[in-house]
Amino acid sequence: MGILSRMIPTEDASARKREIEEKLKQEQETLSFIRENLEKSDQLTKGMVSILSSFESRLMQLENSIIPVHKQTENLQRLQDNVDKTLSCMDHVISYYHVAKDTDRIIREGPTGRLDEYLACIAKIQKAVEYFQDNNPDSPELNTVKARFEKGKELLEAEFRNLLTRYSKPVPPILILDAISVDEELEVQEEVVLEHLPEAVLQDIICIAGWLVEYGRNQDFMNVYFQIRSNQLDRSIKGLKEHFRKSSASSGVPYSPAVQTKRKDTPTKKVPKRPGTIRKAQNLLKQYSQHGLDGKKGGSNLTPLEGKDDVLDIEIDSYIHCISAFVKLAQSEYALLLEIIPEHHQKKTFDSLIQEALDNLMLEGDNIVSAARRAIMRHDYSAVLTIFPILRHLKMNKSEFDSTLQGTAASTKNKLPTLITSMETIGAKALEEFADSIKNDPDKEYNMPKDGTVHELTSNAILFLQQLLDFQETAGAMLASQESSSSASSYTSEFNKRLLSTYICKVLGNLQLNLLSKSKVYEDAALSAIFLHNNYNYILKSLEKSELIQLVTVTQKRAESLYRELIEQQIISYKSSWFKVTEHLSEKNMPVFQPGTKLKDKERQIIKDKFKGFNDGLEELCKTQKGWAIPDKEQRDFIRRSQKTVVSEAYRAFLQRCANISFTKNPEKYHKYHPEHVEEMIEKLFDTSA
Repeated sequence: MGILSRMIPTEDASARKREIEEKLKQEQETLSFIRENLEKSDQLTKGMVSILSSFESRLMQLENSIIPVHKQTENLQRLQDNVDKTLSCMDHVISYYHVAKDTDRIIREGPTGRLDEYLACIAKIQKAVEYFQDNNPDSPELNTVKARFEKGKELLEAEFRNLLTRYSKPVPPILILDAISVDEELEVQEEVVLEHLPEAVLQDIICIAGWLVEYGRNQDFMNVYFQIRSNQLDRSIKGLKEHFRKSSASSGVPYSPAVQTKRKDTPTKKVPKRPGTIRKAQNLLKQYSQHGLDGKKGGSNLTPLEGKDDVLDIEIDSYIHCISAFVKLAQSEYALLLEIIPEHHQKKTFDSLIQEALDNLMLEGDNIVSAARRAIMRHDYSAVLTIFPILRHLKMNKSEFDSTLQGTAASTKNKLPTLITSMETIGAKALEEFADSIKNDPDKEYNMPKDGTVHELTSNAILFLQQLLDFQETAGAMLASQESSSSASSYTSEFNKRLLSTYICKVLGNLQLNLLSKSKVYEDAALSAIFLHNNYNYILKSLEKSELIQLVTVTQKRAESLYRELIEQQIISYKSSWFKVTEHLSEKNMPVFQPGTKLKDKERQIIKDKFKGFNDGLEELCKTQKGWAIPDKEQRDFIRRSQKTVVSEAYRAFLQRCANISFTKNPEKYHKYHPEHVEEMIEKLFDTSA
């Protein structure tokens, strides 16, 4: 056991030693291999260094040979570039000497149909001019290209004029009417575009205008522009007036045929409403003169207002629409002008452009004012009715008018306000003189209605006032314009309404005074009462029917009741005419007798006289009053009915008292009429056809 224990460690050490020796041997072999490789690497490195050194030497030799060649080549290239540039410059310069010849044909033929090519030629000529001015100002070529440039500019100006002249056409009247019409049934109005020039032509004109401003140094084209467009604007408005004249002559109502040509699914526009003018008054006058208040023909002998016909109505409508057309066309012209005329010249050019059309409109307005003034001098106050619709339209459109003319000269802006002031002045003068004429209308016997019906003065006055209903604001402002108060600018609509109400009350007061004076022309007091009754009743009914009463009551609260009182007073006055008939039926002087007692001759004569007086009076009154007229059926029936009651009851009572009295051998001679017959006779009063 001891030997074995000693042997095991010895063997392990020997194996360990062998193992170490073996690893050492391997390491030595590896080291030898590395040394060999390092030696080879050193040899290769030395070889590479030798090669690189040789290559570097050769490169230096090559560089020393190439650099002089490169520099020489670079110099040659630079010389070549300079030669090319010189040749190019020479060609460019030489081209300026040929510009006149190269562009001669195109310039001579003009820009029509090839504006871009023409402007390119002009640009070449302009560059040639600049070249010669900078480099050779004394050369004859400069004069040549300058002349060619001026010729080209003249032809461009001519083309500008020709394009404008050829394509500027008056706007058709039907298109203008569509543009200014308003369809109340449409919530959103369809905008009508007024195209003055075809788009391609417009672009050419804009291009030419831009060139003339930038290169042509010329502003004459702006004068050409406003002259041509001004003429077209004026012709468009005149064409609209002619359309009104022809349409009215053929159909009586001017309207736009364009409405008929629209597709079925296109909402049609209403024709602008025609304003109320004197035709309305004339028609009403004719209606009253033929039918009276109750519609019964022959109830009145009125005559229409003096000397106005449909032609004047058409002229007024035409003028009003021309005012609207001017605003719409001027706005359209300004929009076109913005695209063509330079910004700092736009307002001045626009001012010049609209002058002719605006002056013609203002002149026509002045002529209307002058015609109204002449008519007023002839005491034809109905002429003021022509002013009202025009003045209302002008004032309604004044803000848009002012907006359109914004930026124009003060003299241009003031033309419309001046016309409005003239119309307000002459209108107010007519209103005041009309009121005075109502008061001072002479009491001419031959001019009084024989049947006691409504006087012409009354009907004309009422119809005149009725027209003011359509123009309350205008008439009120017209009266306010003449107020001397310094606060005129602060007048309100309510103030104007009160002024108009005061004026109407003044006219009615003057009319009442004049009617009272005229009634005294009649010798028969009963006819005078009927005359006043008819006129007062006509006034009241007219006030109520036309709603004038609401305007009157603004300042005269009891107007309606006052007229009713006046009417009642005249009915009472008329009834008094029957006293001379019914007084014979009273018990006055009637003899007192007992039944069966024989009357004395004197007593019999009293009864005979009463019968005779009643019969004669009844016959005379019925004969006379049958020819009188009460046009109002309601009033006529009321007066007949109340008079029948009074007379019939008195007559029946009289007959009853005389029933058992023997006062004559021929009772039928005195008892000519039965009560029913008397009622029939009274029923025929105021009936000229009976």
